[in-house]
Amino acid sequence: MSDRSLRGMRLGAQSMESEAGVEPAPRQRVEYRCEDGEQVFVIFATDAEIPPTWTSKTGRVAFLVDGEKPDASDAKPVRTHWDMLLERRSIEELEETLEGQLNKLRARRGEKTSA
Repeated sequence: MSDRSLRGMRLGAQSMESEAGVEPAPRQRVEYRCEDGEQVFVIFATDAEIPPTWTSKTGRVAFLVDGEKPDASDAKPVRTHWDMLLERRSIEELEETLEGQLNKLRARRGEKTSA
């Protein structure tokens, strides 16, 4: 008989708790604006740290309205793979390595090698 008592109930799909007497956390609405004038509104908790920039749905960077713009001079420049490669090898070494690899490829294909 106990197996019939739960018939028709979607267990786990619906909460048995009510929202009576529940207060949501205090929130604030923050406005960001892109350089082209697009407005972005984000809701944060009142005690949250507000970031100076936000990426909009269109992928553009939006800046906090009435906030300080972040100083770009503090950011480290992005190191690319090429920059890291040049830290380990000189241009001459890279040209020699490239020529050696091209010669191996040409030999596999049965072509004449230049060296």
